[in-house]
Amino acid sequence: MAYSLSRLPSRFPIGTKFEIEGRRTGEGKTKVFSRYLVFPDGTRIRLSKRAGKRETVASRYRARHARGH
Repeated sequence: MAYSLSRLPSRFPIGTKFEIEGRRTGEGKTKVFSRYLVFPDGTRIRLSKRAGKRETVASRYRARHARGH
């Protein structure tokens, strides 16, 4: 089961893994489509698709109200 967190801890337990899933395109490049942190107890946290992307409370509020919810 994958979990999503708004903030990652500053330290991780020994044995934590970073998994990247991707596939090759017709041009010989690799397209990454998901990233996870996998903790030693099996807990998986799905990471943002864009590196360094941070979502703030204000940006979530703007996005929700832009859609009309």
